[in-house]
Amino acid sequence: MPQQPAPQKEDPFASTPPAYNQPPRASANDQKETLIAANLSIEGKIQGAGHVRVAGQFKGDVNVEGNLTIEQGAKVIGGVRAQTVTIAGELEGNVDAASRVELQASGILNGDLKAGSLTVAAGSRMRGNAEFGWDESKTGQTARRPETGSVA
Repeated sequence: MPQQPAPQKEDPFASTPPAYNQPPRASANDQKETLIAANLSIEGKIQGAGHVRVAGQFKGDVNVEGNLTIEQGAKVIGGVRAQTVTIAGELEGNVDAASRVELQASGILNGDLKAGSLTVAAGSRMRGNAEFGWDESKTGQTARRPETGSVA
């Protein structure tokens, strides 16, 4: 009796590679993220579109049409303008015209803050004035000056 060949098993590695090996597909709304790594110290100015994540040290102003994230252990010295600012490290400077600021438990802000909304986690620290919740373009109240709160 002739022997039949053994059925061949499918090689799981012969199929298309898993999704984690494929580059992410960028949609039109996705913005690139720039990273300042933990071992870097940079001085200058950041300006443009996209998101910025600081894990190292940066000295200078940041003005982006995206989000700024300051990682735990990182430090930024300078003024900040971004859509969303997340502070888990330290920021020495003012935050101006952000739609949202998140001060996380390990975050430190030494400077004034002007934002649409502010989220403050227990354990975070701030020294400066804060203005938030006032959107004059939506309320139409341009004659009324927003109150500022001092935090020390």
